[in-house]
Amino acid sequence: MTLIKSISGIRGTIGGKPDDGLTPLDIVKFTSAYGSWILNNQSTRENITVIIGRDARISGAMVSSIVTGTLIGLGINVVDLGLSTTPTVEMAVTELKAHGGIILTASHNPKQWNALKLLNEKGEFISEANGQEILELAKNSDFTYAEVNKLGTYSINNDFIEIHFKKIIDLPYVDISAIEKANFSIVLDGINSSGGIIVPALLKKLGVKNITVIHGEPTGDFAHNPEPLPEHLIDLSKAVVKQNANLGISVDPDVDRLAFVCEDGEMFGEEYTLVAVADYVLQKNKKGNTVSNLSSTRALRDVTEGQGGSYSASAVGEVNVVKMMKDTNAVIGGEGNGGIILPELHYGRDALVGIAIFLTHLAKYGKTVSMLRKSYPNYFISKNKIELTPQIDVDKVLLDVSEKYKKQPINTMDGVKIEFDKEWVHLRKSNTEPIIRIYSEGQSAATADSLANKIITDIKEIIKS
Repeated sequence: MTLIKSISGIRGTIGGKPDDGLTPLDIVKFTSAYGSWILNNQSTRENITVIIGRDARISGAMVSSIVTGTLIGLGINVVDLGLSTTPTVEMAVTELKAHGGIILTASHNPKQWNALKLLNEKGEFISEANGQEILELAKNSDFTYAEVNKLGTYSINNDFIEIHFKKIIDLPYVDISAIEKANFSIVLDGINSSGGIIVPALLKKLGVKNITVIHGEPTGDFAHNPEPLPEHLIDLSKAVVKQNANLGISVDPDVDRLAFVCEDGEMFGEEYTLVAVADYVLQKNKKGNTVSNLSSTRALRDVTEGQGGSYSASAVGEVNVVKMMKDTNAVIGGEGNGGIILPELHYGRDALVGIAIFLTHLAKYGKTVSMLRKSYPNYFISKNKIELTPQIDVDKVLLDVSEKYKKQPINTMDGVKIEFDKEWVHLRKSNTEPIIRIYSEGQSAATADSLANKIITDIKEIIKS
């Protein structure tokens, strides 16, 4: 069993003993801490509202009922969106002027996992400082429940998916006429979660008539590992070729990550989801700025600078990307895991808006998905890790690597990123185990692997000496 208590939320495997897995007692404790943090930051404790929503995980209904009861017990009103998406819950917080939100999803983790993802009053993930406050409240059980006459209320709101759709369709980057005219044939992998019913509904509103859904029933019993990586999308790839479809679409269980499959069954590349969508947004926002994290492909920088804009890299993590986007007034940003953030809609990763803009882009491009992919700079990322003994000072190792390559451009905002012309390597230490994650990128897979192996050799020599 596993329970991970982080600044952004609580994630764990269902079952086991308290404080060892995500048990009902743990759900009550951390929901109580979050609710108490919300209450402590209000001038009055009257009419405090929190939005909740969940993906289709097997444990979702159970977790939702415990979270709901706990919040009501604190005197907080709960608005339940039911089976929903992460971006929809984020938008509902601001639209309903709520005081926070909890998304019940473990994102791309397998079915035995679930999590409480915590939002502030802006519908954005809580800050590191806020997360520490909540963890401290949980540690000390520093919460007081409401008396019977001051219990919170419970209501269901089924309107927000449609509201989300309308706001996407009203964007200047979405052209339903162009999408209808293109007459796309699309295969969707719904990974037995929310996307299996919500994405087809969006596609129909966008004018797509030929839709094939695989793994669409929202049972939560995922047909494969739910992270939208190439090795997990074999069924989708085969279905695209078999159906002679124009495009394959894959989302994760809470619909904030997005990956595409080309008409020939090849992967468009999760890293290139943001690149393609940003390309179209930048065509409408000349000299616009963009942001992605330090471990994302350089292709976004190339496309941004090609349009006369400025690119910035943030530390890894959505909350860090959002902060950098606000600081640089970016028109679009996100992460290389297929996460797209469009400020005109909201500051959160949103696969639904990514689908709408990508289809508009593809329709106006007028060629195949594989040809669109070939129109972008070609980079390859190699992802590796090196395990260390607990006695090794990881910070010292990273410092020594920085010293060894001090003549190269180096960024130490989040670990160590070293640039070699258009190639780079990014080293980050894990917060939970003695490992260093090593991401590298080159203009060929062999180059990226070679760069990673060189750095791994350097690290081993540093440790040995």
